[in-house]
Amino acid sequence: MIKFSDLDLNPKVLKAISDAGYETPTPIQAGAIPPALEGRDVLGIAQTGTGKTAGFTLPMLSLLSRGRARARMPRSLVLCPTRELAAQVAENFDTYSKYLKLSKALLIGGVSFKEQDKLIDKGVDVLIATPGRLLDHFERGKLLLTGVQIMVVDEADRMLDMGFIPDIERIFSLTPFTRQTLFFSATMAPEIERITNTFLSAPERIEVARQATASEKITQGAVMFKASRKDREATEKRKLLRELIENEGDKCRNAIIFCNRKIDVDATAKSMKKYGLDAAPIHGDLEQSQRTKTLDAFRDGSLRFLVASDVAARGLDIPDVSHVFNFDVPSHAEDYVHRIGRTGRAGRAGTAIMICTPRDEKNFEDVERLLQKEIPRLDNPMTPSSSGAADLPAGDGDNDKAEAPKRTRTRSRKPKQAATEEIAPPAPEALPEPQPAEEKPAEAATPEVVETDKPETARPADEKRGGDAPRGRSRRKPDDKNKAQSGNGNKVVGMGDHLPSFIALSFEERSAN
Repeated sequence: MIKFSDLDLNPKVLKAISDAGYETPTPIQAGAIPPALEGRDVLGIAQTGTGKTAGFTLPMLSLLSRGRARARMPRSLVLCPTRELAAQVAENFDTYSKYLKLSKALLIGGVSFKEQDKLIDKGVDVLIATPGRLLDHFERGKLLLTGVQIMVVDEADRMLDMGFIPDIERIFSLTPFTRQTLFFSATMAPEIERITNTFLSAPERIEVARQATASEKITQGAVMFKASRKDREATEKRKLLRELIENEGDKCRNAIIFCNRKIDVDATAKSMKKYGLDAAPIHGDLEQSQRTKTLDAFRDGSLRFLVASDVAARGLDIPDVSHVFNFDVPSHAEDYVHRIGRTGRAGRAGTAIMICTPRDEKNFEDVERLLQKEIPRLDNPMTPSSSGAADLPAGDGDNDKAEAPKRTRTRSRKPKQAATEEIAPPAPEALPEPQPAEEKPAEAATPEVVETDKPETARPADEKRGGDAPRGRSRRKPDDKNKAQSGNGNKVVGMGDHLPSFIALSFEERSAN
């Protein structure tokens, strides 16, 4: 059996490994360390929890033990998808480099630029960063990547899921062509394979397990759940989670509960605390200080339940997690493997339980297809009575809801009738009668304008022509326009006494001719 002492590592690194209590490398470490020490590119494919971090940390430290960093020009670069994973890698460097005089800097979001700039200005041997914050420093002119000798990409498939691939390609282009590249991933999606073919030169490929497989030490199970009512699904699902935790009893020392959405992370953590379960949320919208505090509390055992989004699904090394609960079926089948990989680490046993609703069945089938086996179905601990009306408070309003449509129809009918009565036009006899025009011979045209609003059948034949006026001159029908402008449906009757005198004069002259 190969031991660390059989590998050509720096003696000071070997001493730090011994102090940490490790003697035998994992398969991925035994496969990746020798070619990395030779300066070759390495492509490592292994499931989560197999020791990939030490697989690149130990050879990097041995190679960097000779040489010195210059200001703003790090000698090595490690890219991680999340802040938590980057912080964990930094802890590994601290553990294995305690006998070496090497400097490091951690560039992650949620931390002041000023403190990070100070470290970069001094010069660092190891730069550990998330892609976004690294490019922020580069664009501000605070960082040069032309001195990078070794570049590591950790959890590359997670980088793909989070949309970091364009950033990774840009960072590759900013580093020297002669760099050594160590590329690690749990799965090999086509996009990741394209990058490795582009930026890695004749890499040594180490694949220690079938892609996207779960540890055999993990006991898996799934509960098929259907809510009694659609509007109570979230409430009943959270109750089912509490029942599953209670059924595990003392075996459930601690657990990570994974949700797909951040809003569900907060709601689930709040619900668990309400019912006496010590839980705290962690997701990308929280402050970095709060995320770090929550993780530290979970690691040291002062926090029993960690409710997380997929930000905590990859790479976090929390050694003794007894259970993982998938509150939601992950939308990407590969995420299931990484989620349950938080338990059963370092040869320990673990339990993973997933809740599946009818709308999750397609994703559930994708997970089983990826695992190439069926996940055992577990009995639902909630009886129909407990998941249905028994949980509803007294007077839940079912009867009221049944009556609501009747009241709505009654209310909507009354305004409709009222509106009909208001819009109805007045009876024809209510219209004012036009005044006779004999007293004003000079304004003989006035009756014409007044009478044009009446139907022609209601006027004598001579009035239709307007006396001696030319046929068609006075037969104007402005009633449609006036009616539309009035808005109340009443007809506008002529111009009344406001007829301008010049109009009457024009008619009078025309008649005289």
